[in-house]
Amino acid sequence: MAQGPVGGLLSIVGTPIGNLRDASPRVIETLGRADVVLCEDTRVTGKLLAAFDLHTRLERCDENVIASRVPAVLERLEAGERVAFVSDAGMPGVSDPGQKLVDAALDAGLKVEVIPGPSAVTCALVASGLASEHFYFEGFLPRKKSAQVARLEELASVPGTLVVYESPRRVAATLANVAEVFPGRRVALVRELTKLHEECVRGMSGELAAEVAARDEVRGECVVVIAAPSAEELDGRRRAASSGPATLEDAIAQGLAAGEPKSALAKRLAREFGVPKSDVYDAILNAK
Repeated sequence: MAQGPVGGLLSIVGTPIGNLRDASPRVIETLGRADVVLCEDTRVTGKLLAAFDLHTRLERCDENVIASRVPAVLERLEAGERVAFVSDAGMPGVSDPGQKLVDAALDAGLKVEVIPGPSAVTCALVASGLASEHFYFEGFLPRKKSAQVARLEELASVPGTLVVYESPRRVAATLANVAEVFPGRRVALVRELTKLHEECVRGMSGELAAEVAARDEVRGECVVVIAAPSAEELDGRRRAASSGPATLEDAIAQGLAAGEPKSALAKRLAREFGVPKSDVYDAILNAK
């Protein structure tokens, strides 16, 4: 076996997100030549190594322990070892704690290489058919509804397609929140990427939210892709942010004058002013 470079080598290895045939020859070679493979779950990565008859030692290094493991990994690299780092699937360091290890290795002047592999971000973006000239990867949104809606509002003015990871258990609720914040945008749900039952469902946000909510069950890791705002929406949001009403009372008066339905107005202003919808609705009735 060829000797590693002085100071060792940290290999960040992209692994298949579903179909094992997506593992490149370079991925297989790197994992086979490593002195150790650091991974999230030794059972998951063990199946990958077994599929290619590799017998490299595995060690757990997930988000719960990686911070404490960094000093020991740096010592191994300084001693000349080849260390490979993988996540359960996809590109480590993308919505993944592996970034901490890469940062520490580079700060220590150690050699780091990236072995390209599949990424759910780019695969889902392309599969969605939505514009990909500019996109923003959010990762996982907050779980609590109020925090999630607030974060979506913050992302509303990003002039590009949004890519969000979500669990199958929460995706219906997340799509409902997306429909609330982005009622006029197209959205795609992409799940089971590269697997036998890969699916891409597209539609206007409200229609897609209703379709997914009607399902008995959603399986597989999910990616939600949200179309970029139109020039008109973006302009409207910017104007609202710069010249919106200063008080809740002013906003109620403005909404009523524009003929906005009371329930819709209450929902919108509750979100914008951070107060309970019931309180806003009472204020609207009093204003009437």
